[in-house]
Amino acid sequence: MNQLIDIEVVYGLPHKQVLLSLQVPSGTTIENCIKLSGIVKHFPEIVPSKAIVGIFSKPDKLENTVKQGDRIEIYRPLTADPKEMRKLRAEKAKQAKNN
Repeated sequence: MNQLIDIEVVYGLPHKQVLLSLQVPSGTTIENCIKLSGIVKHFPEIVPSKAIVGIFSKPDKLENTVKQGDRIEIYRPLTADPKEMRKLRAEKAKQAKNN
């Protein structure tokens, strides 16, 4: 019988954040932890098999297993390319400086 370990699953939107604590058998995959957590009840847009995830801000894979105390973070898709946004901010700052 597998030992139970404590983990957390978190997801957030600008207006709503949820952190769920649960116990899972040691050796459970990140994907299965997401399913077991029930976070999809709070955020139906999450598709566990396609989620982009990390453990304590470090990107990880759905098929990897969790360890005692891990916090699985489910990331939202980017709405804009970060490089493009930096470029636009730099151009805007340059224009403001010249005015």
